[in-house]
Amino acid sequence: MEVYDLRPRGYCHGVAKALSMVKKASLDESIPKPIYVLGLIVHNKKITEAFKSLGVISLDTPNKTRLELLDLVDQGTVIMTAHGVSDGVKEKALNKSLNVIDATCKDVTKVHDAVKNHLKEGYEIVYIGHKNHPEPEGVLGISKEITFLTNKTDAMNYQMRNPHHKLFVTNQTTLSRYDINVVLDVLRLKYPDLIFDDDICDATTLRQKAVIDQPQVELCIVVGDTLSSNSNKLQFVSEHERNIKSFRVEDISEINPEWFKGIKKISLTSGASTPTAVTNEILGFLRQFNYEDKSTWDTTSKLTYLDILG
Repeated sequence: MEVYDLRPRGYCHGVAKALSMVKKASLDESIPKPIYVLGLIVHNKKITEAFKSLGVISLDTPNKTRLELLDLVDQGTVIMTAHGVSDGVKEKALNKSLNVIDATCKDVTKVHDAVKNHLKEGYEIVYIGHKNHPEPEGVLGISKEITFLTNKTDAMNYQMRNPHHKLFVTNQTTLSRYDINVVLDVLRLKYPDLIFDDDICDATTLRQKAVIDQPQVELCIVVGDTLSSNSNKLQFVSEHERNIKSFRVEDISEINPEWFKGIKKISLTSGASTPTAVTNEILGFLRQFNYEDKSTWDTTSKLTYLDILG
């Protein structure tokens, strides 16, 4: 097969920074132990498992907020994930005398700052995002006055509390342009004077653009975790913007060789929290794959935790 390795792919600056901070803390004897991550440092199980081997405890209990997860920590160090948390979470951690390391991505911090500033200026705030994702949880924790919209129906039903106020709209950084526009287009019809701060991060935009601009292929493989919003969006963009069939896989073991029967051209990309080693292992597999030769069908991963953490 002819394999197109789409770029950019892999770690964005926010993920790289967060992983470096966790790794450094786990190896620093002066950092109070145990080390807890409040949620998943990034949405990738391979990384979570690798850090577990270094003694890092990831707290990710379904239906528990970051504020509630802090009840599980009484000593040591707590790390705030790249997705960001509200000030209330940070204050609670400090009040518990915990050592706090903040690994929030700067793009997420930018959204928090914009929301706080516009609240002070008297704007009504609308935030576009996905339910059950930690990034919206952090933003919505800033104020109960923020309205959370997830889809077109939400936008159609939304009414400003005070039509004499100004409206400020922003978004989760890992959404696709499509996700935002289906909501924003409705809001603009209702409130043409709204102010919109487009906060899709550069890493998300550039990766989606690479998928949109890719050569005409028959199949696109996206390497990324099930929980990774930006990875899922790459698959969505491939199928809806380019009409190219796409599979999202977490690692080489999820590859099904039967997908490639009769395929001549294929592309590969990965989400912003996907370890490069995982993507490269799949890339190597694709480049040597021959459907007619079963000896090239081995999808057993050879990676170690050290490979994943780099």
